[in-house]
Amino acid sequence: MDQFQPNTRFSIFPPAIKYLLIANAIVFLATKSIFTGAWTPLGAVIAENFALWSIGNGFMPWQLFSYMFLHADMGHLFFNLLALWIFGQSIEHLWGTRRFITYYMLTGVGAAIIHMLVSGYFTYTIGASGAVFGILLAFGMMFPNQYIILLFPPIPIKAKYFVGIYGGIELLSGLTRPDSGVAHFAHLGGLVVGFVLIKYWKIKRPAL
Repeated sequence: MDQFQPNTRFSIFPPAIKYLLIANAIVFLATKSIFTGAWTPLGAVIAENFALWSIGNGFMPWQLFSYMFLHADMGHLFFNLLALWIFGQSIEHLWGTRRFITYYMLTGVGAAIIHMLVSGYFTYTIGASGAVFGILLAFGMMFPNQYIILLFPPIPIKAKYFVGIYGGIELLSGLTRPDSGVAHFAHLGGLVVGFVLIKYWKIKRPAL
């Protein structure tokens, strides 16, 4: 029997999504001031040890995982978790919780590794964006013709085109704006690792 089973009961907060949202929110409240956005004393210690640092500048292996649960400010946290919730629900229900969380963590770790290989020296990197981009890629591959309503501009676009355009923007931004403060190649890493995993696992999109 396949160890990965789809969820048969629909929920807008399936287990992995729910606990990822809770864990990220708790870590943020423990590490950041919601009023100033500055690191709390505990947060400064956590960032020093659990943010993703470059090799030779404080890197430790567990940071490939732990960096995903740290965020810079409320906006950073909100948009990552919103995207995780919007796009992740369908994927967790389709794949099952175990495969979903395995995929999420592997795309996050893969995004970190690709970011380190491409970006070279950097201070530190935080955020769930790499894993969230992996979820976005999965949504685009599993539901390519489903329409997404953009916020700016408010127009519908098929998921497969949205992912392709967004990936192109990230690549262009990473090549032309390496000092933007945004880990563009971590985002691209999430897309690449997600694609490799879906092909390696031979996951087919559902028959609609």
